[in-house]
Amino acid sequence: MQGKPQRHLDATALKALAHPLRVQILGVLRDDEQATATTLAARLSETTGATSYHLRQLARHGFIEEVPAAGRERWWRLAMSSIHMTGFEFLADPDTREAAAFLIREIVAERSRRMAHWFATATGWPPEWQAASSDADARLRLTPEQARGLADEIAELVDRYRLLSHSDAGQPVEIQYAVFPLEPVVPDE
Repeated sequence: MQGKPQRHLDATALKALAHPLRVQILGVLRDDEQATATTLAARLSETTGATSYHLRQLARHGFIEEVPAAGRERWWRLAMSSIHMTGFEFLADPDTREAAAFLIREIVAERSRRMAHWFATATGWPPEWQAASSDADARLRLTPEQARGLADEIAELVDRYRLLSHSDAGQPVEIQYAVFPLEPVVPDE
């Protein structure tokens, strides 16, 4: 993923992404880096026709690209390093509200599934990986500006490690983070 752009969603791309199979396909490509419609169909228990159609739709909207000179089979890979949906304008807009809500639910559910899988299988990993893993949360009192600064610093730290992550020596790891207020702000009257 090094050297690939980030993908900032617009309304059209958001609607194109708001399909369960497309979200799953992107997840597999994040893990496996490349796949064909046939390998995706087998992995996701779908038909090759369905995965092929959704691959073309994802490519049409710039989420994935065909791997050049990959032989007779059509291999696909991600075309971006990450996807960003900033702000909540999509949830406020009646035209995109349903697609945005679906995508957010899918992302949160998939993150939870992956974390639950780790906890269910962690004892089967070598002790050094058990010691290296971490799960933490924190509750802070921050202004919106401070919260934005914290989120930006976390993203910068992850980006620094992303530059190191293209070595065959490492194991894929996942970093999950979110910064959000816990209670709605009630304006003073």
